[in-house]
Amino acid sequence: MKIKFFIICLIFVFISSCADSNTDKSESSEEVEAITSKKNGLKGAWELKGFYNYQDNKVVDSFENNTLSRQIKMYTDTKVMWCKLLKTDSIEFFGYGSYTYDDGLLTEVLEFGSAFMNDVIEEQQEFVFQFELGPDRFEQIEIDEDGNRIYSENYVRIE
Repeated sequence: MKIKFFIICLIFVFISSCADSNTDKSESSEEVEAITSKKNGLKGAWELKGFYNYQDNKVVDSFENNTLSRQIKMYTDTKVMWCKLLKTDSIEFFGYGSYTYDDGLLTEVLEFGSAFMNDVIEEQQEFVFQFELGPDRFEQIEIDEDGNRIYSENYVRIE
């Protein structure tokens, strides 16, 4: 009788430990998902809404994106693609490549693009920007060789 009781207790302990293990796994996968989404808050589709011009690293002028054109950027986990609609030529401006961002810097390395962009990519493949990311907006800020801000493109999340 004691052996049966001991075996039943062991089975109960084993079953309850398995249930606790599943809870821990779901919590850790939730933590991983939260860390991933926080780390990759750039993932999604964004629309260019305006620009800032800087002087002495301060905004001196701002203006909205021209209504004659529209620019969209899309980020996956590792890739970026952007396109700009021009009423005169709907296929002229686009680029595709990979990206990383960390510590306030966004780096895009373009692989190919439209005819105009392929000429640019032959000269320069890597583009580094200062970067400010909010929940539904980001600014990519062009800097000069001395690290001073020149202008920014300001995007809002559309998906």
